[in-house]
Amino acid sequence: MKIKKIENNKKQYLSLLLLADEQEDMIDRYLDRGWMYVLDDDGIKCECVVTDEGKGVLEIKNIATMQAYQRKGYASALIDFIADKYKGKYSILQVGTGDTPLTISFYEKTGFVRTHRIKNFFTDNYNHPIYECGIQLVDMIYLQRKL
Repeated sequence: MKIKKIENNKKQYLSLLLLADEQEDMIDRYLDRGWMYVLDDDGIKCECVVTDEGKGVLEIKNIATMQAYQRKGYASALIDFIADKYKGKYSILQVGTGDTPLTISFYEKTGFVRTHRIKNFFTDNYNHPIYECGIQLVDMIYLQRKL
């Protein structure tokens, strides 16, 4: 298993990026300013984009694992890699996500705790309703992990 930084042509991974953020113009808001990493284990299995949000905060803007390889530890491994790589450079790793039990529990298992919510984020910023696990996403839930 190798993790590599993608410097150019990040959109070659668009199909994977769209698994985590299904509206391309929303991805365009952070992709160029973010650092992108892919996890390769006999082929690309997972990707992550992180951005500097200032004041010591590094934010996971997008993390996705190919559907056939979900629940095999790839996303957790990528998060641990990011946390180790940026420890000492940032004090907080944060992520914003939809309010669904499966997603929230994943982040809590990887050391994140809930910090705040942005009301109506998904309904205000996406041109169509977003559903995850049969639940319509409305508010953005933020979680943080100390680095």
